[in-house]
Amino acid sequence: MLLEVSNLHSGYGKVEILKGMSLKVPAGKIISLIGCNGAGKTTFLMTLSGLVAARKGSIHFEGKPIEKLAPDMIVRRGITHVPEGRRVFQHLTVSENLDLGAYTRCNAAEVRRDREEMLELFPVLKKRLKGLAGNLSGGEQQMLAMARALISRPRLLLLDEPSLGLAPKMVEVIFNLIQKIHKNGMTVLLVEQNAFKALEIADYGYVIESGRIQMEGAGRELLETPEIKKAYLGE
Repeated sequence: MLLEVSNLHSGYGKVEILKGMSLKVPAGKIISLIGCNGAGKTTFLMTLSGLVAARKGSIHFEGKPIEKLAPDMIVRRGITHVPEGRRVFQHLTVSENLDLGAYTRCNAAEVRRDREEMLELFPVLKKRLKGLAGNLSGGEQQMLAMARALISRPRLLLLDEPSLGLAPKMVEVIFNLIQKIHKNGMTVLLVEQNAFKALEIADYGYVIESGRIQMEGAGRELLETPEIKKAYLGE
């Protein structure tokens, strides 16, 4: 198992958000986590990344505990997080943002090759390399955030609400890119409010409510359950 989370608790100050999360991510799969606003989805990814401290429970990556590691060490272990809202460096160029994705790497020749691969995967960025990241559209910023994360050569990519605030056409583009990245061998843990799109591409899905997993199953099977249809698909 690539990632195994057991009885995870975390939160902010005196407020506990995650109240015993357990979840598994096998290598080579797309795993989707869906839930309403405030259910704990973003807190979960931030806890996996070390940005929020785990208070109880365990996070094992490739069989080793990581719940007490600093965020930069978690990146070095092979987990990269594309945060909600993209969080590109607005006042740096597209090229400089990509360079920052490789800050844990030492082999300049390999980084150059990977950078070229990213520009093939996200050709729109190639045309914008010298421009400021803040001048990109929302969809282009999402592509930049994904490319920046992939340049670190992760074995697990955490995606937090990649479709947030994007036009429907761009949502299709982003989800097609996620599938392409996955077909290239990347394991993906996807947090997404668009339940239909998230479960449609998922090998397996989890539903979080009030900081706990309430339901799980194969992605397309979850799409057909009455509870999911009623709560997330308006049926």
